[in-house]
Amino acid sequence: MSDRNPVSTLKNDTFLRALLREPTEYTPIWIMRQAGRYLPEYCETRRRAGSFLTLCKSPDMATEVTLQPLARYPLDAAILFSDILTIPDAMGLGLYFAEGEGPKFERPLREEWEIRNLAAPDPTDRLGYVIDAVRQIRKALDGSVPLIGFSGSPFTLACYMIEGGGSDTFSRVKTMLYDRPDLLDHILAVNAEAVTSYLNAQIEAGAQAVMIFDSWGGALAAGKYQRFSLKYMKQVVDGLTREKDGRKVPVIVFTKGGGLWLEEIAAIGCDGLGLDWTVDLGDARRRVGRRVALQGNLDPNSLFASPQAIEAEVAQLLASYGAGSGHVFNLGHGVSQFTKPEHVGALVEAVHRLSRAYH
Repeated sequence: MSDRNPVSTLKNDTFLRALLREPTEYTPIWIMRQAGRYLPEYCETRRRAGSFLTLCKSPDMATEVTLQPLARYPLDAAILFSDILTIPDAMGLGLYFAEGEGPKFERPLREEWEIRNLAAPDPTDRLGYVIDAVRQIRKALDGSVPLIGFSGSPFTLACYMIEGGGSDTFSRVKTMLYDRPDLLDHILAVNAEAVTSYLNAQIEAGAQAVMIFDSWGGALAAGKYQRFSLKYMKQVVDGLTREKDGRKVPVIVFTKGGGLWLEEIAAIGCDGLGLDWTVDLGDARRRVGRRVALQGNLDPNSLFASPQAIEAEVAQLLASYGAGSGHVFNLGHGVSQFTKPEHVGALVEAVHRLSRAYH
């Protein structure tokens, strides 16, 4: 159930204001994969669920784990607990998780007829459990912080759908890209339609910002990235609901390994641009100007170090970005399962305390 007037009922809208480059009192922070295996309470819920997919497909449990990091830390946003591969699973590819091997598909796209038969699923039907979770989480948050919805990018989804799982080389995808670009285009067009309707359904159900995770776009060659990843993300951004209940719904785009193409990503109409840890934050700000907010970009492995070292890294990143709004503090990728929970607490505290000097 969405708020009648979220502008007045949202107690902490710092994250949304930062994404829209409006003045804030401090730099907001949330963490990619903030509800995850580094938290003992998450591991306990995951044990009760019996499997990762059961956890994802139970709105009650998805709500529970979404809220767990917010009970520990004063984070400035919640992110829906789900998986980027829900869309191809809903397309009938048979998602499963092999112990120690990550996600796999029982029926990856191998034959041309399978590709031609591919269709975007109705998110309110085959993905209803996700939409139910969004509604439930939004209600449970009770206006404390905004809720972020998300999806994988069309290209990243295609990588898993064609390879049948994760890959170091993406040889099947790249063979199709060079030999049969028409087939890859068909998959990407269907995926773009699916991602657009999926994110719009999340927004309708209560997501107050959305993020597109382009995890594998950085594996593409120059020119091929623009042709097979960025083009389709722009289609998604163009098709999204950008205002709900009188408030703008910001869109964040994150291409891991996309530091070479920040100006082009910023030009597709997104509000926020995610940065991995290989990018210099101050240089990124100079490159994109005031076109987009920036999100990132602490090296996740820095959280293995001492709280004093973490604070020093936070100070360096805040100084690199400089004064003013338009920065959402985050990691340059997901938090490691081996991170000590108290180190995440030290990170959040340092960002909130040190960033006030820049606002």
